[in-house]
Amino acid sequence: QGQLVESGGGLVLPGGSLRLSCAASGFTFENSPIHWYRQAPGKERELVATVTTLGAALNYHRSVKGRFTISRDDAKKMVYLQMNSLKLEDTAVYYCKGRYRNRDIWGQGTLVTVSS
Repeated sequence: QGQLVESGGGLVLPGGSLRLSCAASGFTFENSPIHWYRQAPGKERELVATVTTLGAALNYHRSVKGRFTISRDDAKKMVYLQMNSLKLEDTAVYYCKGRYRNRDIWGQGTLVTVSS
């Protein structure tokens, strides 16, 4: 049984930074592309960033490109989302997602609130 657990969310001022972490267990994490999604109040869930296996490719939603960085550490079974220059509209619950044996594995989410 695979599991992903997010951490690192919190309250931050506009222009500030946070680093989100996602810890994997119970599946072959290194064989799975990992995604960060977010869902803001009243909005659809949105794909924010993707890192492929071996970290060979990084992809970002246009709204976060240049501000966010996704990375992975397969030895530690961890994936990260470094968020800089945060804006009010980045406020959302952030989720990581992997895939194992043709099933999606979702974390529980961590809340990021950008507010002055």
